[in-house]
Amino acid sequence: MRTALIVWASLALVLMAAETLAPGVFLLWLGFAAAVMFLVMLGVPDLAPVWQATAFILLSFASIGLYVKFVRGREKPSQQPLLNRRGAQLVGQVFVLEQAIVDGRGRLKIGDAFWTAEGPDLAQGTRVRVVGADNMSLQVVAAD
Repeated sequence: MRTALIVWASLALVLMAAETLAPGVFLLWLGFAAAVMFLVMLGVPDLAPVWQATAFILLSFASIGLYVKFVRGREKPSQQPLLNRRGAQLVGQVFVLEQAIVDGRGRLKIGDAFWTAEGPDLAQGTRVRVVGADNMSLQVVAAD
């Protein structure tokens, strides 16, 4: 009994702490399920391990369901949705090719960063418009 209590309490703390290292609100809800299992084990100390695992799985689904129903989607929309999406901030802007696009790939220098430019073959120095972004690659077309 004592071992199960320590395991569930430790699991709850580890999952909740892991949420701070990898935020996403998912581990937090699993931590809540483990905390409830700790409380269950206080009330039913001789519960078999297979039933403990089954209860934890069911509690995990229930806690995640509560999150989806009552919490998710109620967050305030960001006033700066592109804040950490640098590539998306560049869409629509015009730049000069640093390196020609050959076989669909070239290079742009924007500020102090180099970006991979993807698009139709174009000569170095051509003005291009960014039409899309994927990580450090920008999809470009010739600017008119």
